[in-house]
Amino acid sequence: MSLLTDTAGAHAPAPASKTAPRGPRESRLSVAVATGFLAVIAVYMLLPVFWLVVSATKSQGDLVDTFGLWFSDMHLIDNLRALFAKQDGVFVPWLLNSLLYAGAGAAVGTLLSAMAGYALAKYRFRGREFLFSVVLGGVLVPATALALPLFLLFAKVGATNTFWAVFLPSIVSPFGVYLSRIFAAASVPDELLEAARIDGSGELRTFFTMAVRLMSPAMVTIFLFQFVVIWNNFLLPLVMLQDDRLYPVTLGLFTWQSQVSRDPSLQILSLTGSLVSVVPIVITFLVLQRYWKAGLAAGAVKS
Repeated sequence: MSLLTDTAGAHAPAPASKTAPRGPRESRLSVAVATGFLAVIAVYMLLPVFWLVVSATKSQGDLVDTFGLWFSDMHLIDNLRALFAKQDGVFVPWLLNSLLYAGAGAAVGTLLSAMAGYALAKYRFRGREFLFSVVLGGVLVPATALALPLFLLFAKVGATNTFWAVFLPSIVSPFGVYLSRIFAAASVPDELLEAARIDGSGELRTFFTMAVRLMSPAMVTIFLFQFVVIWNNFLLPLVMLQDDRLYPVTLGLFTWQSQVSRDPSLQILSLTGSLVSVVPIVITFLVLQRYWKAGLAAGAVKS
């Protein structure tokens, strides 16, 4: 009996450890320092937004006489009514122009960037690396340096003071091409493309049905960057446009702010308009971030 007991005990599994091994733990001091640093950065980033929200709720008198970082009497509704009624409601066309410039420009620019980056990543042709070097050079050129040459080009063909003078330069994104190439090279397998060609799929069909889905996280990123860049674009419309009905909201608010010395009420209207102009960007991020996160999570699972 004792032999059986000893034999059973010899083959019995050892009891599981109550405490599983854990990875390295951060010290409380490092966590506190990191949290404090992030809190300071968050306050630094959000303080101007908070000031804008507070200022947009004040009257013109309260804007000057009260503390700038706290609320006074609520005049937000009155400010919004005055904003949309000023100059026969010119703020609405400005807002729609910005939505058209940024939305359509970002969509077309994202598609062109994805196609160009995909071609640079998946096709072999003479001069490919030189062409990619030119694209990288375009990333380094500031937009302000291109405003005057673009104006001269559009003036040569009589296209200044038109929608196309702002829209066409906005669809070019060297950074988008760079990001698309890097992402296409990493996320679109060559074996998948070869299988599609063997099955008789054309190049365009392969790109739109397969590559676009695999590149969707990069395309959403490019769209967000392009949307914000075009929405905040100021110098190009300033150089190209003379008709205030074609102004984007950034240029329109600048013209109001420059006239504050003649009409002080434009100061509070400019602040309220700035608050309204932030809303489309926030909505765009909130709508697209779930596609962004879903695409990144899917890529992580596949890898």
